[in-house]
Amino acid sequence: MLFSSISFIYYFLPIVIMLYFIVPFKFKNLVVLVSSLFFYFYGEPLYSILILISSLSGYLHGLWIDKSRKSRYAKLPLICSIIFSIGILLYFKYADFFIENVNWFFNLNIAPLKVVLPIGISFYTFQILSYTIDVYKGNAKVQKNFFSFAAYVSLFPQLIAGPIVRYTTVEQELSTRSHTAENFAYGVSRFIIGLSKKVLIANTLGELGRIFSNLDERTILFYWIAAISFMLQIYYDFSGYSDMAIGLGRIFGFHFLENFNYPFISRSISEFWRRWHISLGTWFRDYLYITMGGNRVKTVKWIRNVIVVWFLTGFWHGADWNFIVWGLYFGVFLILEKFLFNTILSKLPAVIGHIYTLFFVIISFVIFNAGNMIECIESIKGMFGFLSIPLCNAETIYYLSSYGFMLIIAAFGATPLTIKVIEKIKYSKKGEFIIYVLEPIVLVSLLLLITGYLVDGSFNPFLYFRF
Repeated sequence: MLFSSISFIYYFLPIVIMLYFIVPFKFKNLVVLVSSLFFYFYGEPLYSILILISSLSGYLHGLWIDKSRKSRYAKLPLICSIIFSIGILLYFKYADFFIENVNWFFNLNIAPLKVVLPIGISFYTFQILSYTIDVYKGNAKVQKNFFSFAAYVSLFPQLIAGPIVRYTTVEQELSTRSHTAENFAYGVSRFIIGLSKKVLIANTLGELGRIFSNLDERTILFYWIAAISFMLQIYYDFSGYSDMAIGLGRIFGFHFLENFNYPFISRSISEFWRRWHISLGTWFRDYLYITMGGNRVKTVKWIRNVIVVWFLTGFWHGADWNFIVWGLYFGVFLILEKFLFNTILSKLPAVIGHIYTLFFVIISFVIFNAGNMIECIESIKGMFGFLSIPLCNAETIYYLSSYGFMLIIAAFGATPLTIKVIEKIKYSKKGEFIIYVLEPIVLVSLLLLITGYLVDGSFNPFLYFRF
Protein backbone atom coordinates (compact mmCIF):
# COMPACT_ATOMS: atom_id res chain seq x y z
CA MET A 1 0.00 0.00 0.00
CA LEU A 2 1.43 3.36 -1.03
CA PHE A 3 0.86 6.65 0.77
CA SER A 4 0.06 8.07 -2.65
CA SER A 5 -2.94 5.82 -3.25
CA ILE A 6 -6.69 6.22 -2.88
CA SER A 7 -6.89 3.13 -0.65
CA PHE A 8 -4.43 4.63 1.83
CA ILE A 9 -5.68 8.22 1.85
CA TYR A 10 -9.43 7.58 1.95
CA TYR A 11 -9.80 4.14 3.53
CA PHE A 12 -6.85 2.91 5.58
CA LEU A 13 -5.71 6.20 7.15
CA PRO A 14 -9.14 7.54 8.27
CA ILE A 15 -10.07 4.18 9.85
CA VAL A 16 -6.74 3.94 11.69
CA ILE A 17 -6.99 7.53 12.95
CA MET A 18 -10.54 6.96 14.16
CA LEU A 19 -9.61 3.75 16.03
CA TYR A 20 -6.44 5.31 17.42
CA PHE A 21 -8.20 8.27 19.02
CA ILE A 22 -11.16 6.22 20.29
CA VAL A 23 -9.15 3.74 22.37
CA PRO A 24 -7.55 4.59 25.75
CA PHE A 25 -3.85 5.50 25.71
CA LYS A 26 -2.72 2.08 26.96
CA PHE A 27 -4.08 0.51 23.75
CA LYS A 28 -2.76 3.11 21.29
CA ASN A 29 0.53 1.29 20.65
CA LEU A 30 -1.46 -1.86 19.97
CA VAL A 31 -3.57 -0.01 17.39
CA VAL A 32 -0.38 1.33 15.81
CA LEU A 33 1.15 -2.16 15.75
CA VAL A 34 -1.90 -3.94 14.29
CA SER A 35 -2.50 -1.25 11.68
CA SER A 36 1.21 -1.23 10.74
CA LEU A 37 1.24 -5.00 10.32
CA PHE A 38 -1.91 -4.82 8.20
CA PHE A 39 -0.31 -2.04 6.15
CA TYR A 40 2.75 -4.23 5.55
CA PHE A 41 0.66 -7.38 4.99
CA TYR A 42 -1.29 -5.55 2.27
CA GLY A 43 1.90 -5.20 0.23
CA GLU A 44 3.97 -8.16 1.49
CA PRO A 45 1.72 -10.96 2.87
CA LEU A 46 4.51 -13.53 3.18
CA TYR A 47 7.21 -11.23 4.52
CA SER A 48 4.96 -9.95 7.29
CA ILE A 49 6.30 -12.96 9.21
CA LEU A 50 9.86 -11.76 8.56
CA ILE A 51 9.30 -8.34 10.10
CA LEU A 52 7.76 -10.00 13.18
CA ILE A 53 10.75 -12.37 13.46
CA SER A 54 13.14 -9.42 13.12
CA SER A 55 11.20 -7.50 15.77
CA LEU A 56 11.26 -10.47 18.14
CA SER A 57 14.99 -10.87 17.58
CA GLY A 58 15.65 -7.21 18.38
CA TYR A 59 13.44 -7.37 21.45
CA LEU A 60 15.04 -10.55 22.84
CA HIS A 61 18.57 -9.40 22.07
CA GLY A 62 17.83 -6.14 23.87
CA LEU A 63 16.75 -8.05 26.98
CA TRP A 64 19.84 -10.27 26.71
CA ILE A 65 22.14 -7.25 26.35
CA ASP A 66 20.58 -5.61 29.41
CA LYS A 67 20.85 -8.79 31.47
CA SER A 68 24.48 -9.41 30.48
CA ARG A 69 25.61 -5.83 31.02
CA LYS A 70 27.97 -6.65 33.92
CA SER A 71 29.02 -10.02 32.57
CA ARG A 72 32.44 -10.69 31.05
CA TYR A 73 30.53 -11.73 27.91
CA ALA A 74 28.55 -8.48 27.70
CA LYS A 75 29.44 -8.03 24.01
CA LEU A 76 28.18 -11.46 22.97
CA PRO A 77 24.46 -10.60 22.74
CA LEU A 78 25.27 -7.43 20.77
CA ILE A 79 27.40 -9.41 18.32
CA CYS A 80 24.64 -12.01 17.97
CA SER A 81 22.10 -9.25 17.32
CA ILE A 82 24.27 -7.70 14.61
CA ILE A 83 24.97 -11.06 12.97
CA PHE A 84 21.28 -12.01 12.97
CA SER A 85 20.03 -8.68 11.60
CA ILE A 86 22.77 -8.24 9.01
CA GLY A 87 22.50 -11.93 8.07
CA ILE A 88 18.81 -11.57 7.21
CA LEU A 89 19.53 -8.41 5.22
CA LEU A 90 22.41 -10.06 3.34
CA TYR A 91 20.32 -13.09 2.43
CA PHE A 92 17.18 -11.34 1.25
CA LYS A 93 18.82 -8.36 -0.41
CA TYR A 94 22.22 -9.54 -1.62
CA ALA A 95 22.23 -13.36 -2.01
CA ASP A 96 21.64 -13.34 -5.77
CA PHE A 97 24.12 -10.49 -6.24
CA PHE A 98 26.85 -12.55 -4.56
CA ILE A 99 25.91 -15.67 -6.56
CA GLU A 100 25.97 -13.72 -9.82
CA ASN A 101 29.43 -12.32 -9.10
CA VAL A 102 30.84 -15.64 -7.87
CA ASN A 103 29.59 -17.25 -11.08
CA TRP A 104 31.26 -14.55 -13.16
CA PHE A 105 34.56 -14.55 -11.25
CA PHE A 106 35.03 -18.31 -10.98
CA ASN A 107 33.19 -19.23 -14.20
CA LEU A 108 30.62 -21.26 -12.28
CA ASN A 109 26.94 -21.87 -12.89
CA ILE A 110 25.32 -21.69 -9.45
CA ALA A 111 21.57 -21.23 -9.83
CA PRO A 112 20.25 -17.94 -8.41
CA LEU A 113 17.91 -18.15 -5.44
CA LYS A 114 15.56 -15.57 -6.96
CA VAL A 115 14.82 -14.14 -3.53
CA VAL A 116 12.17 -11.40 -3.59
CA LEU A 117 13.33 -8.26 -1.78
CA PRO A 118 11.08 -7.53 1.23
CA ILE A 119 9.81 -3.96 1.21
CA GLY A 120 11.48 -1.72 3.78
CA ILE A 121 13.98 -4.32 5.03
CA SER A 122 16.91 -1.89 4.74
CA PHE A 123 15.09 0.64 6.91
CA TYR A 124 13.74 -1.57 9.68
CA THR A 125 16.99 -3.56 9.94
CA PHE A 126 18.93 -0.38 10.65
CA GLN A 127 16.30 0.69 13.18
CA ILE A 128 16.64 -2.60 15.08
CA LEU A 129 20.44 -2.28 15.02
CA SER A 130 20.25 1.28 16.35
CA TYR A 131 18.19 -0.03 19.27
CA THR A 132 20.46 -2.92 20.28
CA ILE A 133 23.63 -0.82 19.87
CA ASP A 134 22.18 2.05 21.93
CA VAL A 135 20.99 -0.34 24.65
CA TYR A 136 24.51 -1.82 24.77
CA LYS A 137 26.12 1.64 24.98
CA GLY A 138 23.65 2.74 27.65
CA ASN A 139 22.15 5.43 25.43
CA ALA A 140 18.71 3.81 25.57
CA LYS A 141 16.80 1.87 28.17
CA VAL A 142 15.78 -1.66 27.29
CA GLN A 143 12.17 -1.95 26.10
CA LYS A 144 10.42 -4.66 28.11
CA ASN A 145 7.08 -4.44 26.32
CA PHE A 146 7.25 -6.45 23.09
CA PHE A 147 4.18 -4.77 21.58
CA SER A 148 5.72 -1.32 22.07
CA PHE A 149 8.99 -2.45 20.52
CA ALA A 150 7.26 -4.14 17.58
CA ALA A 151 5.20 -0.97 17.08
CA TYR A 152 8.47 1.00 16.85
CA VAL A 153 9.98 -1.39 14.28
CA SER A 154 6.86 -1.65 12.10
CA LEU A 155 5.57 1.92 12.51
CA PHE A 156 3.81 2.35 9.17
CA PRO A 157 4.50 6.08 8.62
CA GLN A 158 8.20 5.38 8.03
CA LEU A 159 8.23 1.62 7.45
CA ILE A 160 8.77 1.35 3.70
CA ALA A 161 10.58 4.57 2.76
CA GLY A 162 12.14 5.99 5.92
CA PRO A 163 13.43 8.16 7.38
CA ILE A 164 15.46 5.80 9.56
CA VAL A 165 13.96 6.54 12.97
CA ARG A 166 16.27 5.67 15.83
CA TYR A 167 14.83 4.16 18.96
CA THR A 168 16.23 7.02 21.08
CA THR A 169 14.20 9.50 19.00
CA VAL A 170 10.86 7.95 19.98
CA GLU A 171 11.86 6.13 23.20
CA GLN A 172 9.89 8.42 25.50
CA GLU A 173 6.97 8.78 23.12
CA LEU A 174 6.43 5.02 23.00
CA SER A 175 5.34 5.16 26.63
CA THR A 176 3.97 8.67 26.89
CA ARG A 177 3.12 11.18 24.18
CA SER A 178 0.77 14.11 23.86
CA HIS A 179 -1.90 14.65 21.23
CA THR A 180 -2.95 18.19 20.45
CA ALA A 181 -5.05 19.86 17.80
CA GLU A 182 -1.96 21.85 16.79
CA ASN A 183 0.12 18.71 16.26
CA PHE A 184 -2.71 17.04 14.37
CA ALA A 185 -3.14 20.07 12.08
CA TYR A 186 0.61 20.26 11.49
CA GLY A 187 0.70 16.54 10.69
CA VAL A 188 -2.13 16.80 8.16
CA SER A 189 -0.53 19.85 6.54
CA ARG A 190 2.90 18.21 6.32
CA PHE A 191 1.39 15.03 4.91
CA ILE A 192 -0.47 16.88 2.14
CA ILE A 193 2.65 18.89 1.25
CA GLY A 194 4.67 15.68 0.99
CA LEU A 195 1.91 14.01 -1.01
CA SER A 196 1.89 16.98 -3.39
CA LYS A 197 5.65 16.76 -3.87
CA LYS A 198 5.34 13.07 -4.67
CA VAL A 199 2.24 13.03 -6.92
CA LEU A 200 2.29 16.43 -8.62
CA ILE A 201 6.04 16.94 -9.10
CA ALA A 202 7.95 13.65 -8.73
CA ASN A 203 5.45 11.64 -10.77
CA THR A 204 5.38 14.25 -13.54
CA LEU A 205 9.17 14.24 -13.72
CA GLY A 206 9.01 10.45 -13.72
CA GLU A 207 6.85 10.62 -16.86
CA LEU A 208 9.59 12.62 -18.56
CA GLY A 209 12.14 9.98 -17.56
CA ARG A 210 9.90 7.24 -18.95
CA ILE A 211 9.58 9.13 -22.24
CA PHE A 212 13.36 9.46 -22.47
CA SER A 213 13.94 5.75 -21.83
CA ASN A 214 11.51 4.86 -24.65
CA LEU A 215 13.05 7.19 -27.23
CA ASP A 216 14.78 5.67 -30.25
CA GLU A 217 16.67 8.84 -31.16
CA ARG A 218 18.30 10.68 -28.27
CA THR A 219 20.22 13.93 -28.17
CA ILE A 220 22.94 15.38 -25.93
CA LEU A 221 20.50 17.97 -24.59
CA PHE A 222 17.88 15.31 -23.76
CA TYR A 223 20.49 13.26 -21.88
CA TRP A 224 21.09 16.31 -19.67
CA ILE A 225 17.37 17.02 -19.32
CA ALA A 226 16.77 13.39 -18.27
CA ALA A 227 19.65 13.50 -15.76
CA ILE A 228 18.44 16.73 -14.14
CA SER A 229 14.84 15.48 -14.20
CA PHE A 230 15.76 12.26 -12.39
CA MET A 231 17.80 14.13 -9.79
CA LEU A 232 14.80 16.34 -9.03
CA GLN A 233 12.39 13.40 -9.23
CA ILE A 234 14.21 11.35 -6.62
CA TYR A 235 14.52 14.42 -4.38
CA TYR A 236 10.79 15.17 -4.52
CA ASP A 237 9.89 11.50 -4.28
CA PHE A 238 12.12 10.77 -1.30
CA SER A 239 11.72 14.10 0.51
CA GLY A 240 7.97 13.90 -0.21
CA TYR A 241 7.79 10.49 1.47
CA SER A 242 9.84 11.84 4.37
CA ASP A 243 7.41 14.76 4.71
CA MET A 244 4.47 12.37 4.69
CA ALA A 245 6.16 10.17 7.31
CA ILE A 246 6.92 13.15 9.55
CA GLY A 247 3.34 14.39 9.15
CA LEU A 248 1.80 11.00 9.90
CA GLY A 249 4.11 10.57 12.86
CA ARG A 250 2.98 13.91 14.29
CA ILE A 251 -0.68 12.92 13.91
CA PHE A 252 0.01 9.89 16.11
CA GLY A 253 2.14 11.84 18.59
CA PHE A 254 5.62 10.98 17.31
CA HIS A 255 8.25 13.57 16.47
CA PHE A 256 10.51 12.25 13.69
CA LEU A 257 13.65 14.16 12.78
CA GLU A 258 14.03 15.98 9.47
CA ASN A 259 15.57 13.96 6.64
CA PHE A 260 16.29 16.66 4.03
CA ASN A 261 17.48 20.24 4.31
CA TYR A 262 17.57 21.77 0.82
CA PRO A 263 20.59 19.76 -0.40
CA PHE A 264 20.79 21.47 -3.80
CA ILE A 265 21.90 24.78 -2.29
CA SER A 266 25.10 23.13 -1.03
CA ARG A 267 28.53 24.55 -1.89
CA SER A 268 30.38 21.25 -1.54
CA ILE A 269 29.76 17.51 -1.69
CA SER A 270 30.38 17.32 2.06
CA GLU A 271 27.64 19.89 2.68
CA PHE A 272 25.35 18.10 0.24
CA TRP A 273 25.55 14.92 2.34
CA ARG A 274 24.86 16.86 5.52
CA ARG A 275 21.59 17.93 3.89
CA TRP A 276 20.59 14.80 1.90
CA HIS A 277 19.08 11.66 3.52
CA ILE A 278 20.21 12.93 6.91
CA SER A 279 18.97 9.89 8.83
CA LEU A 280 21.14 7.51 6.77
CA GLY A 281 24.24 9.73 6.84
CA THR A 282 24.08 10.22 10.61
CA TRP A 283 23.40 6.47 11.12
CA PHE A 284 26.61 5.50 9.32
CA ARG A 285 28.49 8.31 11.04
CA ASP A 286 27.44 7.35 14.58
CA TYR A 287 27.37 3.56 14.33
CA LEU A 288 30.21 2.85 11.90
CA TYR A 289 32.45 5.84 11.09
CA ILE A 290 32.97 6.95 14.70
CA THR A 291 33.27 3.33 15.87
CA MET A 292 36.14 2.87 13.38
CA GLY A 293 37.88 5.95 14.79
CA GLY A 294 36.28 8.66 12.66
CA ASN A 295 38.73 11.45 11.93
CA ARG A 296 40.69 10.91 15.15
CA VAL A 297 43.09 8.54 13.43
CA LYS A 298 46.04 8.84 11.08
CA THR A 299 45.41 9.94 7.51
CA VAL A 300 45.67 6.47 5.96
CA LYS A 301 43.16 5.03 8.44
CA TRP A 302 40.84 8.01 7.95
CA ILE A 303 40.84 7.39 4.19
CA ARG A 304 40.08 3.73 4.93
CA ASN A 305 37.18 4.76 7.17
CA VAL A 306 35.71 7.02 4.51
CA ILE A 307 36.03 4.38 1.77
CA VAL A 308 34.43 1.67 3.95
CA VAL A 309 31.54 3.92 4.99
CA TRP A 310 30.80 5.05 1.45
CA PHE A 311 31.19 1.59 -0.01
CA LEU A 312 28.54 0.40 2.46
CA THR A 313 26.38 3.50 1.90
CA GLY A 314 26.24 2.68 -1.79
CA PHE A 315 25.71 -1.02 -1.17
CA TRP A 316 22.90 -0.26 1.29
CA HIS A 317 20.96 1.35 -1.54
CA GLY A 318 20.94 -1.71 -3.76
CA ALA A 319 22.56 -4.99 -4.82
CA ASP A 320 24.15 -3.70 -8.02
CA TRP A 321 27.62 -2.47 -8.91
CA ASN A 322 26.34 0.95 -9.95
CA PHE A 323 25.25 1.60 -6.35
CA ILE A 324 28.69 0.61 -5.07
CA VAL A 325 30.35 2.87 -7.65
CA TRP A 326 27.92 5.65 -6.68
CA GLY A 327 28.89 5.34 -3.01
CA LEU A 328 32.64 5.22 -3.73
CA TYR A 329 32.22 8.18 -6.11
CA PHE A 330 31.07 10.31 -3.19
CA GLY A 331 33.74 8.85 -0.90
CA VAL A 332 36.48 9.92 -3.32
CA PHE A 333 35.04 13.44 -3.53
CA LEU A 334 34.92 13.75 0.26
CA ILE A 335 38.59 12.76 0.44
CA LEU A 336 39.54 15.18 -2.36
CA GLU A 337 37.58 17.99 -0.69
CA LYS A 338 39.37 17.50 2.61
CA PHE A 339 42.85 17.60 1.12
CA LEU A 340 42.42 19.84 -1.92
CA PHE A 341 39.04 21.14 -3.07
CA ASN A 342 37.89 22.85 0.15
CA THR A 343 40.96 25.11 0.16
CA ILE A 344 40.34 26.08 -3.46
CA LEU A 345 36.55 26.50 -3.06
CA SER A 346 36.94 28.74 0.00
CA LYS A 347 38.84 31.27 -2.15
CA LEU A 348 36.28 31.28 -4.98
CA PRO A 349 32.85 32.98 -5.21
CA ALA A 350 30.01 30.96 -3.66
CA VAL A 351 28.36 30.47 -7.06
CA ILE A 352 31.35 28.39 -8.20
CA GLY A 353 30.84 26.06 -5.24
CA HIS A 354 27.16 25.68 -6.11
CA ILE A 355 27.92 24.92 -9.78
CA TYR A 356 30.65 22.44 -8.84
CA THR A 357 28.35 20.62 -6.41
CA LEU A 358 25.33 20.50 -8.73
CA PHE A 359 27.42 19.31 -11.68
CA PHE A 360 28.90 16.33 -9.85
CA VAL A 361 25.64 15.53 -8.04
CA ILE A 362 23.86 15.34 -11.42
CA ILE A 363 26.53 12.90 -12.66
CA SER A 364 26.15 10.88 -9.44
CA PHE A 365 22.44 10.34 -10.04
CA VAL A 366 23.12 9.17 -13.59
CA ILE A 367 25.24 6.44 -11.98
CA PHE A 368 22.52 5.81 -9.39
CA ASN A 369 19.71 5.54 -11.94
CA ALA A 370 21.51 3.20 -14.34
CA GLY A 371 20.29 -0.38 -14.60
CA ASN A 372 23.91 -1.56 -14.86
CA MET A 373 27.38 -0.15 -15.46
CA ILE A 374 27.13 -0.51 -19.24
CA GLU A 375 24.00 1.65 -19.25
CA CYS A 376 25.71 4.09 -16.88
CA ILE A 377 28.74 4.53 -19.15
CA GLU A 378 26.49 4.94 -22.20
CA SER A 379 24.48 7.68 -20.45
CA ILE A 380 27.61 9.60 -19.44
CA LYS A 381 28.97 9.27 -22.98
CA GLY A 382 25.67 10.60 -24.29
CA MET A 383 25.81 13.61 -21.97
CA PHE A 384 29.28 14.58 -23.18
CA GLY A 385 28.79 13.92 -26.88
CA PHE A 386 30.65 10.63 -27.30
CA LEU A 387 27.80 8.71 -28.93
CA SER A 388 27.69 10.47 -32.32
CA ILE A 389 24.26 11.91 -31.61
CA PRO A 390 22.96 15.43 -32.35
CA LEU A 391 23.03 18.20 -29.79
CA CYS A 392 19.29 18.75 -30.16
CA ASN A 393 16.34 17.93 -32.39
CA ALA A 394 12.67 18.83 -32.78
CA GLU A 395 11.55 16.06 -30.44
CA THR A 396 13.84 17.33 -27.66
CA ILE A 397 12.50 20.87 -28.07
CA TYR A 398 8.94 19.54 -27.95
CA TYR A 399 9.44 17.68 -24.66
CA LEU A 400 11.48 20.50 -23.17
CA SER A 401 8.65 22.95 -23.91
CA SER A 402 6.10 20.45 -22.53
CA TYR A 403 7.94 19.80 -19.26
CA GLY A 404 10.08 22.93 -18.98
CA PHE A 405 7.66 24.75 -16.68
CA MET A 406 7.55 21.77 -14.28
CA LEU A 407 11.37 21.60 -14.28
CA ILE A 408 11.52 25.30 -13.36
CA ILE A 409 8.94 24.84 -10.56
CA ALA A 410 10.85 21.81 -9.27
CA ALA A 411 14.17 23.66 -9.35
CA PHE A 412 12.81 26.67 -7.42
CA GLY A 413 10.88 24.45 -5.03
CA ALA A 414 14.08 22.63 -4.09
CA THR A 415 15.45 25.88 -2.58
CA PRO A 416 14.35 27.72 0.59
CA LEU A 417 13.04 30.61 -1.53
CA THR A 418 9.34 29.72 -1.22
CA ILE A 419 9.56 29.27 2.57
CA LYS A 420 11.43 32.56 2.94
CA VAL A 421 8.76 34.42 0.96
CA ILE A 422 5.97 32.91 3.10
CA GLU A 423 7.83 33.73 6.32
CA LYS A 424 8.39 37.31 5.14
CA ILE A 425 4.66 37.69 4.45
CA LYS A 426 3.89 36.33 7.93
CA TYR A 427 5.91 39.11 9.57
CA SER A 428 3.08 41.59 9.01
CA LYS A 429 -0.30 41.22 10.73
CA LYS A 430 -2.16 41.46 7.44
CA GLY A 431 0.15 38.91 5.84
CA GLU A 432 -0.24 36.54 8.77
CA PHE A 433 -4.03 36.75 8.42
CA ILE A 434 -3.82 36.09 4.66
CA ILE A 435 -1.67 33.00 5.23
CA TYR A 436 -3.99 31.85 8.01
CA VAL A 437 -6.99 32.05 5.65
CA LEU A 438 -5.30 30.76 2.51
CA GLU A 439 -3.42 27.80 4.00
CA PRO A 440 -6.42 25.48 4.54
CA ILE A 441 -7.87 26.47 1.16
CA VAL A 442 -4.60 25.68 -0.61
CA LEU A 443 -4.20 22.36 1.24
CA VAL A 444 -7.74 21.21 0.43
CA SER A 445 -7.29 22.28 -3.19
CA LEU A 446 -4.03 20.31 -3.41
CA LEU A 447 -5.69 17.23 -1.92
CA LEU A 448 -8.55 17.44 -4.43
CA LEU A 449 -6.10 17.88 -7.30
CA ILE A 450 -4.04 14.90 -6.11
CA THR A 451 -7.19 12.81 -5.79
CA GLY A 452 -8.06 13.64 -9.39
CA TYR A 453 -4.60 12.51 -10.52
CA LEU A 454 -4.85 9.25 -8.59
CA VAL A 455 -8.41 8.46 -9.69
CA ASP A 456 -7.33 9.11 -13.25
CA GLY A 457 -4.70 6.39 -12.82
CA SER A 458 -1.77 8.70 -13.50
CA PHE A 459 1.81 7.40 -13.55
CA ASN A 460 2.64 6.62 -9.90
CA PRO A 461 5.99 4.80 -9.60
CA PHE A 462 7.43 3.68 -6.28
CA LEU A 463 11.23 4.11 -6.41
CA TYR A 464 11.90 2.27 -3.13
CA PHE A 465 10.91 -1.19 -4.33
CA ARG A 466 14.41 -1.27 -5.78
CA PHE A 467 16.07 -0.53 -2.45
